[in-house]
Amino acid sequence: MTKNVSIAVSIVEDDGPARQILAGWINRAKGFHCVGEHATAESALERLSLEKPEVVLMDINLPGLSGIECVRQLKLRLPGTQFVMLTVYEDADHIFDALSAGASGYLLKRASREGLLAALLDVHAGGSPMTSSIARKIVQSFRQSPSGAPSTPELSQREQEVLGLLARGYACKEIADALGISVTTVSTYVRRIYEKLHVHSRAQAVATYAHINLNEARWTKRS
Repeated sequence: MTKNVSIAVSIVEDDGPARQILAGWINRAKGFHCVGEHATAESALERLSLEKPEVVLMDINLPGLSGIECVRQLKLRLPGTQFVMLTVYEDADHIFDALSAGASGYLLKRASREGLLAALLDVHAGGSPMTSSIARKIVQSFRQSPSGAPSTPELSQREQEVLGLLARGYACKEIADALGISVTTVSTYVRRIYEKLHVHSRAQAVATYAHINLNEARWTKRS
């Protein structure tokens, strides 16, 4: 953390005590400050544009509008803000829907204080933090290769390798080292992946392709 730099965080969580605990964790941690606390998505939609948080911790199960739909709407208004889901849900549908809506990270509520703060630093630096069990579900979806399923965006073998490493949290330099290619070449592959999947971020690319594979597997089982 650069000296005198403090990451502005807003919290959207309907459980009052849990919200206070999260705010306390953030405010007591060096390099962070909580700029807003909200019990509903509607409150977040009204106030976050004024708070201008750099990172938002978002629950999914909120009264009224869901956290996923809240992220979808806020991402249009605050494209530079990073959203991290903090939830009890660990099923594939919630994971992929949240990432597709614009979330950059997905943590389970059992995350420790240290793990949460590390995730906030990670997402602020451009990463896509996920609880290990969540990341495993996404990685597993890349291993499924059903035949006879509906058509998918045609990624080359190398593009699939790059996307698989993105899903594992590798940075471009790490991908370049792993595949024996230059960082510039990795960037070219990433740009092509984004274009083919019609997305604008690492998390959306991973969510889109993984969700396609998951749906194909379901389709194959029904056939």
